[in-house]
Amino acid sequence: MKIGCIQMNVGFGKVEENFERAERLIREAVEKGAEIVVLPEMWNTGYALEKLEELADENGDRTKAFLQRLARELNVHIVGGSVATKRNGKFYNTMYVVNRDGELVSEYSKAHLFRLMDEEKYLEAGNSMNRFDLDDLPAAAVICYDIRFPEWLRAHALAGAKVLFVSAQWPTPRIDHWKILLQARAIENQCFVVAVNRISRKPENFNGQSMVIEPWGEVLWTGAEDEELAVIDVDFSKVDEVRTRIPVYDDRRPELYGKVVEQK
Repeated sequence: MKIGCIQMNVGFGKVEENFERAERLIREAVEKGAEIVVLPEMWNTGYALEKLEELADENGDRTKAFLQRLARELNVHIVGGSVATKRNGKFYNTMYVVNRDGELVSEYSKAHLFRLMDEEKYLEAGNSMNRFDLDDLPAAAVICYDIRFPEWLRAHALAGAKVLFVSAQWPTPRIDHWKILLQARAIENQCFVVAVNRISRKPENFNGQSMVIEPWGEVLWTGAEDEELAVIDVDFSKVDEVRTRIPVYDDRRPELYGKVVEQK
C-alpha cells in the first residue's frame, strides 16, 4: 500500500493559508499514487496557543468537512494529522481519520500534553484510544509527545494495530529523540511506524525528518529539513512475518507488569 507523507510548512496562526497548502499537497500525493495520506500535528494553526479562542475549529466542523470532501473526491484514506479544536468552551488537539468513502472512522484528542510547550495551560487531554481500520488494515494513530509513553502505543498494538501513524510538531533541538523513539516503538511493537513531522523556522523551530520504519526497525524513508511530500510503498505482510519469527506477543507476562518488585 502506498502511503503519502505530507511534511508541510505550517504557518503560525495562518488558518486559510494552511488549509490551502494542505489541500494542494493532498491532491499532489494522490496524483503520485498515495492510497493513505498523513498530515502533521496542529496543521491548521501551528502552536498559536494564545490565539485559540480566535483560531480553533469549532467542534472540528470545518476540518471534518474538508477531509471528508477530499477523501470522497480523491478516493483516498486520510489520517488527518491534528488540528486545534474547540468543544464546549474548551480547546483540544484533535485528530480525525477519514476513509476513502468519506466516513469519519476515528476521532482522537491528544492524551499526553507537553508541558514544555505549555499545552496543559491551554488544552484539555483526551481520554480514549485511537484504533481504527482502513479497508482491511488494522491501524492506530497517536500525536507527538504520545510516543514517549511506550505503554500507550503498546496498548494500541495489543488491540491489533499493524501500523502506528504518528503526527507531530517535534522541535529541532530534540530531533534525535524523535528518531530513536520511533525506531524503538516499531521494533518493540513489531509494526510499521509512519511518522509525519512539520517544518518551519520562525517563530517556531521544527525541521521535519519524518520517518517510515518497518517492523525490524529498518528506516525506509527519512524526510529532509524542508517541506516535502513522499509516497512510500509499504508491504504490511511483513508484520506477520516478524511477529512469527520473534513471538514477543506470545511471550509477554502481563501478570508481572503491574506489580511493584521489591529489592532485597
